[in-house]
Amino acid sequence: MLDHVKKLIAYYEEVLSMPHRQEIARELRNEDDLFLLMLYSEMIGIPNPVYYYTLELYPHMIEKFHDWHLRMGMEKSPLSGIRCC
Repeated sequence: MLDHVKKLIAYYEEVLSMPHRQEIARELRNEDDLFLLMLYSEMIGIPNPVYYYTLELYPHMIEKFHDWHLRMGMEKSPLSGIRCC
């Protein structure tokens, strides 16, 4: 019975979010873009007060860097230390 209720709730949430999937995806992409801007801002000349704490995230975020700089309108990587193109 509990499993049936969980499935019903999941279906209900999916039906509610269905018309808004593109908006949700766009918002998530915008949040990712802002996060990556904050992460790499020190390398492109924008002061970042939490630079020391974001250094450990670089290895995890480097895979997303190429897509990010293309979405930001940069044809080539703006960072000399990171070659992705």
